[in-house]
Amino acid sequence: MSATLSDRAQRLPASAIRRLVPLAVEAKARGVHVHHLNIGQPDVWSPSTVIDAMHGYDERLVAYTMSRGVPEYVDVLREYYAGYGVTLSRDEINVTTGGSEALLFAMLAVMDPGDEILIPEPYYTNYTTFAQMAGGSVVPVTTTMDEGFRLPPRERIEAALTPRTRAVLLCNPSNPTGVVYTQSEIESVAALCASHKLWLIVDEVYREFVFEPGPETCRTALALDAHADHVIVIDSVSKRFSMCGARVGCVVSRHPGLMRALLRLSDARLSPPAVGQVLASHAYHAPPEYLDAAVETYRARRDLAFARLADIPGARAVLPGGAFYMIAQLPVTDSLHFGSWLLTDFSRDGETVMVAPAGGFYATPGLGDDEVRLAFVIDLDPLARAMELLAEALSVYPGPG
Repeated sequence: MSATLSDRAQRLPASAIRRLVPLAVEAKARGVHVHHLNIGQPDVWSPSTVIDAMHGYDERLVAYTMSRGVPEYVDVLREYYAGYGVTLSRDEINVTTGGSEALLFAMLAVMDPGDEILIPEPYYTNYTTFAQMAGGSVVPVTTTMDEGFRLPPRERIEAALTPRTRAVLLCNPSNPTGVVYTQSEIESVAALCASHKLWLIVDEVYREFVFEPGPETCRTALALDAHADHVIVIDSVSKRFSMCGARVGCVVSRHPGLMRALLRLSDARLSPPAVGQVLASHAYHAPPEYLDAAVETYRARRDLAFARLADIPGARAVLPGGAFYMIAQLPVTDSLHFGSWLLTDFSRDGETVMVAPAGGFYATPGLGDDEVRLAFVIDLDPLARAMELLAEALSVYPGPG
């Protein structure tokens, strides 16, 4: 009898974002050009300050750093958050290997095996994986396209709580819907968490990418001073500065016990990326025009993708207020089959498009089967071509039968 895998390993879901990658590889091997709308890999260049720092890196030894991060980089982050009116000590920031480790560490710190985390769906697919790695599970609260993917009323959220609920997790701005929550929405959930002695985890990696900011826009939950003792913020340079490969994120909280627990987890994995922290430090020295230009770039792409989608019979979406994604409802019954078919059977003039089937962004079975997530992270001309290909594909798609 052969050795067996753990139950945890066998339960971990396939990536909704990457599960069709083998089909894309095969399509490319056939000479088909694939327009990638499936993954949030920005093509906006990293800041020149980062590239200059990379070329000028002259350390003779790439050594471990302190477990919670290089103090100089932590101070850069403190200055960055001060720009949002948030004063932090070094002990309130823990640098991680990307936002992914930040999320996993946060869940490990607040959940025991069998515990639950409540998340509005659709949500970033890897939240499920991280919760299961921590021995817990996700309880979804469904948001809908008809309601603009806004947070449901407090009573609907409370109805989903159980004795095993330990935290509520929000993503603001949202991956995958692009919704931007208001200050009152975030405060309402924070107050709910306080009344039930729950943690509020807010993933803010798309913080800067808000297309129509207003006085009610919540730029960071760290500014909720009344709820500082149970708010945990997840952050990263991956999307902010187009540095996905640097793998530098952080967890921020004013709760000393939580930060001590995170330090123990960080000690066990020794250190976050040494070179990545050097590059990330220089990213925050980029001129303000860098992020302003990035926001304008993504806004133009959003407008194009949304307008082209509106021209497709039977397709619809909610105009994203931030990030660089949208959930699109398509005239299909099985978006996984459609997404696969795009890569195996469809091409025009040697081109096709790759999407992320949305079923993997929901925990409720059956939801998302007629939806895909589109990431508008390619330039306007190829994006226009990708949307043209999507429209043509839908017009000839034979369906799963």
